[in-house]
Amino acid sequence: MTEIEQLLASVSTEARNSRPWGWPSLPEPVDAATLARAESTLGFAVPPLLAALYLRIGDGGFGPEYGLLPLLDSPPSGEPAVVAQYLAHRESGRKDPEWPWPEGVLPISHWGCGMYACVDCRTPEATVLLFEPNADEADHAWYVDAPTLTAWLHTWLDGTGWYDESHDGADLEPWVDFRIRTGAARPS
Repeated sequence: MTEIEQLLASVSTEARNSRPWGWPSLPEPVDAATLARAESTLGFAVPPLLAALYLRIGDGGFGPEYGLLPLLDSPPSGEPAVVAQYLAHRESGRKDPEWPWPEGVLPISHWGCGMYACVDCRTPEATVLLFEPNADEADHAWYVDAPTLTAWLHTWLDGTGWYDESHDGADLEPWVDFRIRTGAARPS
């Protein structure tokens, strides 16, 4: 069994044995057609590990805190779908150039208060970013949560994430590529 297969098995076990807030049960996985529709709407491919989570484990409802968001359609739990959130953030960024949303940065889980865990679909390792919109400016709203989606999932499984009580207050590194990726000029 490969490392990724072992990780998927561990995530699947944890997903079946725990339920994030607001989710009555683990949703069924999405099918390949749903993934293809999501990618077509987004205009880019979802990283392979993220796709495997949705295709093999469930359409959201598992993971840290509130869990992964559903991919394309909002379920009865009322959670917003990933694709809809991405498109809304991109549109909001076009309307407010001071707060652009980077292309290819997919919000996959919300933390409350407008904060999201996001996967950078433009990086081969699928870097996980934290968007914290309560900052004074967009440059201070983005942090690297984990260098890879694999590491982010291991952190959740191990209970060592910044969001866990025992690790509260951990400092995350700022995402220095924000301005490069948005093409936005620095505010003066």
